[in-house]
Amino acid sequence: MPTLAEYKMQEPDDNQVEELKTSEETEENEIEEVEDLGVDVPDIPLPSFEDAAESQIEDEFTGAYKFAVVGVGQGGSRLAETFWKLGYRRVAVINTAPQDLKPIALPEKHKLLIGGSGAGKDRKKAQALFEEHREDVLDFLKSTFQTGVDRILVCIGAGGGTGAGGGPIVVDICHDLCKTIGAETDITDAKVGVVLALPSKSEGSRVKSNAKETAQVLIERCGEGTLSPLIILDNERIRHLYPKLSVNKFWSTANMSICSLFHLFNKIAAQDSAYTAFDKADLDTVMSSGIISFGAVPVKSTGETVEETAISYAVRDNLKKNILANIDVNTGNVAACVAIGDKETLDRTPQESLEHGFEQLTRLLGEGSTVHRGIYHTSKKGLVVYTIIGGIEAPEQLFA
Repeated sequence: MPTLAEYKMQEPDDNQVEELKTSEETEENEIEEVEDLGVDVPDIPLPSFEDAAESQIEDEFTGAYKFAVVGVGQGGSRLAETFWKLGYRRVAVINTAPQDLKPIALPEKHKLLIGGSGAGKDRKKAQALFEEHREDVLDFLKSTFQTGVDRILVCIGAGGGTGAGGGPIVVDICHDLCKTIGAETDITDAKVGVVLALPSKSEGSRVKSNAKETAQVLIERCGEGTLSPLIILDNERIRHLYPKLSVNKFWSTANMSICSLFHLFNKIAAQDSAYTAFDKADLDTVMSSGIISFGAVPVKSTGETVEETAISYAVRDNLKKNILANIDVNTGNVAACVAIGDKETLDRTPQESLEHGFEQLTRLLGEGSTVHRGIYHTSKKGLVVYTIIGGIEAPEQLFA
C-alpha cells in the first residue's frame, strides 16, 4: 500500500483520465436533470435579511420609557387618541361599534373592530366577543406596536359595555404580549398599566354597575402586583372642575389634562437638569407602585422673591385640584415633586422655599415614604409644581 506522499505523487494514466472525464460528464448530466423540475416555478418573493430584521416605531419625542397605548371602548379610545396627539406612535384602539371608531383621529391600520354591532352597555356581551377574538387582538397589537416596547398602558372607559367587558381581557392580552417581546419576565414584574375613566352620576345605574365591577377587578390585580400603574379618572370631578367648558372642549380638555401630566413626567425623566434631576429610576419606582395620582398647580408669587409658603401651598393645592378619583393620597408611600420655571423666576426662588415644599409632601405621606424631586428651567414664564404620588391604598369610597 503506497504512503500518503507516494499516493499524492502518483499521476493517472490516459485510461484513468478518460474515465474521470466520463464520470464528470455523467454527474453534470444528472445534476442538469435534477435541476429541471419539469414544472413552471413561479417567482416567489422570499424575505431578505433586511425584511426579517425587527423594526421599531419611534415616538416624536425622547422619553424615559417607550410606552405603547391601547384604548378600549369609546372613552378609552379618546384617551389613546390624546396620547397620539402628544407624539406617541405605538397607539391602537379597539371597539365593537364602527361609529365609535370612525371619529378617532388615528390611521385606520391602528384601529380594530370586533363584532360590529356594539355591546349596548352589556359587559358580558363584550367579554364574550373579546374572548372569542383574543388571538386576533394579540396579533393586532403585536403588529401595531412592533418591538422595543418598555411598558403598555391600557385606557378604559369603565361605564360602557366594550370598555368594562373588554378592558380587563385586553390587559391580560397585553401581559401575553409583554412576555413575548421580553418586557415582562415574571407575573409580578408588571409592565402593563391602566387609565380607568369612571362615569358621572348622571349616566345611570347600569353604567355605574359596569364601572364598579371593572374597577374592583383592576384594583384587585393592582393589589396582587400584576398591574401597575392604575390611574383612576373621575368624570364627576371633571364636571365640577370644568363647569363652564363647552361640549366641544370638555372631553378634549379633560383628557389632555391627565395625558399631558403623564407625558411630562415621562419626558423630564429623560432630560438633564442644571439643578436637581428626576431620572428614569425615580419614575420607575412610582410607575411600579400601584395606584397613582397626578397634580399640577402654578405657584402664586408677588414681589421680588417667591415666598417660602407659596410653594408649600401649591403642593397642598395640587393634591386637591386634579381630575383623578377622590382618593386619599396620604396613604401613598412614594412620590415625586418637580418644580419647573423660567430662569428668571428660579433665580428669585430661594432654595429654602423649594425644600419647604418638598418636606411638606414627605410629611403628608407619612413615615417610611420616599419623595423624589426635580428642578428644571423652561422658557415659559412662571413657576409650576407638578406632583405624582404612588402606592396609594385602594379607594373604598369610590362607589359609596
